[in-house]
Amino acid sequence: MTTRIRALTLLAAVAAIGYYLWHGLTYRSEGLAGDELGWVGWQMALPIIALTIVPIVFAFTGEGIAQAFTGRNSAAFRTGPVGIATVTSVRQTGVSVNDQPQVRLELAVEDAGGHTFDSHAKVIVPLTELALFRPGVVLPVRYLPGRTDKVEIDRSGDHTAAQSAWNENMIRRGLTTPAKLDIAARGTPAQAVVQSLSVPGEIRDGYTKVALDLAVTRPDGTTFTTHTEKFLPPAGIDLVQIGRIVKVHYLPADEQDVVLSLPVQT
Repeated sequence: MTTRIRALTLLAAVAAIGYYLWHGLTYRSEGLAGDELGWVGWQMALPIIALTIVPIVFAFTGEGIAQAFTGRNSAAFRTGPVGIATVTSVRQTGVSVNDQPQVRLELAVEDAGGHTFDSHAKVIVPLTELALFRPGVVLPVRYLPGRTDKVEIDRSGDHTAAQSAWNENMIRRGLTTPAKLDIAARGTPAQAVVQSLSVPGEIRDGYTKVALDLAVTRPDGTTFTTHTEKFLPPAGIDLVQIGRIVKVHYLPADEQDVVLSLPVQT
């Protein structure tokens, strides 16, 4: 769609400038007026409009800019599958919209089948959120199978699709299991207090294994204690320090199998 819009704009601009040149070169005055009058008149507006519109159209159909204005992915990516991307580098492109800079994100993307590829995305970022885009940040993206040179940050608002892609990613990396995800989906939500924390020393794909003893408060106010283990990114360990209150899910039929529900650490 972007290519078509740009092509039509260029075609219209060439036609407008071409008509102006043709009119000026072929104009023949009658009477005392000179032939140079063929270059003035309403047709003078055509090249001016063309040279004004073309840069505007190219700017607003630029990568990441249209999405910033519409809040949606471009038509080509809108129905593309969801992948999980890890930011490897960030740099500003020099373009800005309403004083908000455009950044180019270099990404390592894992697709729905577990295959990885390098790609990039451009996105307009509010200044207040610029610091959030840094190497190591994990983002859901839309990609086109067979054309992986660029992707778009997922703007669909489809949290189910993004969560499903993230779950599959975590299972493949050995950081969770289908049983744990089932508890998180069907289990009873509750709050728990961290009573003890130990680090066995196992690291998997950059995530550290932690062992926790928890005092869980049931919805009716009664409590029980349990032990659980979880792989966490380095920044996530601060969330499970002794005395911290954390959200958990459990199945009433098996209260000893508790799953932590922590904010995503990016």
